[in-house]
Amino acid sequence: MCLVMHDVEPLKPSNTGWLIADVIADTWAFHWSRTEVDPQLLVLLADPQWQPYIVFPGEFVAPERVVSEVRLEEGKRPLFILLDATWSEARKMFRKSPYLEHLPVLSLSPEKLSRYKLRRSKRDDHFCTAEVAALCLELAGDEQTSQVLDAYLDVFSAHYLSAKFQKAIDPHDEVHSRLRPFV
Repeated sequence: MCLVMHDVEPLKPSNTGWLIADVIADTWAFHWSRTEVDPQLLVLLADPQWQPYIVFPGEFVAPERVVSEVRLEEGKRPLFILLDATWSEARKMFRKSPYLEHLPVLSLSPEKLSRYKLRRSKRDDHFCTAEVAALCLELAGDEQTSQVLDAYLDVFSAHYLSAKFQKAIDPHDEVHSRLRPFV
């Protein structure tokens, strides 16, 4: 996974990008800037072991760039580039990052709605960064890691909301039970 993070997004307590790094060893995070690109990001994108996909809704992209499934060339591993930001920030990042314009755009069409409750989009089909990563893993055939990330997101959300509303955490509830087999 490759996280391209907007401004203060990594500092927000509700940010889920860091959950991805906790679960997936091959995760890189880069600060996004409109005027500069981190040279290490360009090195990663050019590395021949990776097949990069920028994950973004296809409705905002030229149809010839859009793909809906992960097809890997021989000897390559998928590199999912996630724009870690609010929806309006992510759209700006996508438009103002010319170094991403040559990459295929993986457009997700999940059959479920977002479960993320810490921040809300105006649309239920907008997902948080960790949900997007779990969907990408599922498309790439890594069901177990997808399930771990989903379960971890639910535990993170439960702990966040418990702290926010000063409620006790039940380590034996259904949310924690889903994660337990993976730890």
